[in-house]
Amino acid sequence: MKVLVLNAGSSSQKSCLYEIPTTGCPIEAPSPLWEAQIDWGTTAQVQIKTAGGQTCQMNLPTTDRTTVMQQVLQTLWTEPMQVLATIADIDLVGHRIVHGGSQFQQPVRIDAAVKAAISQLIPIAPNHNRANLEGIELIEILLGHHVPQVAVFDTAFHSQLPAAAQTYPGPHDWLKQGIKRYGFHGISHAYCADRAAQFLNRDLADLQLITGHLGNGCSLAAIRDGHSVDTTMGFSPLEGLMMGTRSGSIDPSVIFYLMREQHYDGTMIDRLLNKESGLKGLSGVSHDIRQIQAAMVAGNSQAQLAWEVYIHRIRTGIGAMLMSLDRLDALIFTGGVGENCTDLRSQVCQNLSFLGLQLDEEQNRQGKGDRDIALSQSPIRILVLHTQEAWQIAKASSCLVAGD
Repeated sequence: MKVLVLNAGSSSQKSCLYEIPTTGCPIEAPSPLWEAQIDWGTTAQVQIKTAGGQTCQMNLPTTDRTTVMQQVLQTLWTEPMQVLATIADIDLVGHRIVHGGSQFQQPVRIDAAVKAAISQLIPIAPNHNRANLEGIELIEILLGHHVPQVAVFDTAFHSQLPAAAQTYPGPHDWLKQGIKRYGFHGISHAYCADRAAQFLNRDLADLQLITGHLGNGCSLAAIRDGHSVDTTMGFSPLEGLMMGTRSGSIDPSVIFYLMREQHYDGTMIDRLLNKESGLKGLSGVSHDIRQIQAAMVAGNSQAQLAWEVYIHRIRTGIGAMLMSLDRLDALIFTGGVGENCTDLRSQVCQNLSFLGLQLDEEQNRQGKGDRDIALSQSPIRILVLHTQEAWQIAKASSCLVAGD
């Protein structure tokens, strides 16, 4: 079975093609046959590579997503990137959908009703669900309605949060309006939980984990018996940890102050908290942790403060996640920053020694791929895992269709 995975975002779009057995649900993640990334700007910057080592870069002078996606998909069955004989070889398309609300707790086949429900959730996740829906409609245009499409929701993994973890302490009517904590990055957290169990040769149902997805967006999840029981993101991906350009949690009175004293409106506040805050806003340098570290070495005090706040908020978040667990079997780092920033892992783990957690600094600074960076005597394992959200989507989609 050939499964195309589409992760359509507001500023970028990632695609992968997997070959998956037609029977059973595979465990190991294969290398994709083909993968592409589109970065949307004044033009479309496209990067494509295949498992065979072929690469292609395109700068397309258009931002029409249907036109660009059509050209990108055509590389699947045309020279020099050809990995399919024909468009008809695509058997299934899986989509990452950021917000599934309360109604979607599992992957579902996409039909008119599912599309309508995703559309109704756009006001809650305007930067994400709109782009996700566009991706679904693009596939309908380019591949036709006969190719099944599956929606895999980022919120689904957190859909069974205990009521106390889901509920905001506002008016009870908020619950009727759908104002509650949903959580995000669920596809990544679910993959890392499964992979940790496999890596440690343990039953997931017997593990208690804290997973940290640390990239431009950042979130933590407390996972107990295979289920998310708490997480740092909430009603939207803005809540929780300090991120690349997002503020994370702040006192809501700051918003009232800006509206009253600085005459900000909703659009200005939205942009400020989502695009101009976090590492970028506080450092004045960049959202990229590598550039912030370079600025720190050069003596930039703003960059130093941004780094210290970032680490402090991750540590604080880990402390909060611990309160939903009886013990901690493993702390997991994933995402672009979590996987690649050795200094971050070292500093986050420093204040956790009271739990018995012991980081092996040599292992922390060496090696690639999935690995355990805890000292052998540490009762808590520290894992660095390469999250594979596209594979998780492909696997979930194929298992759903195989079970029909």
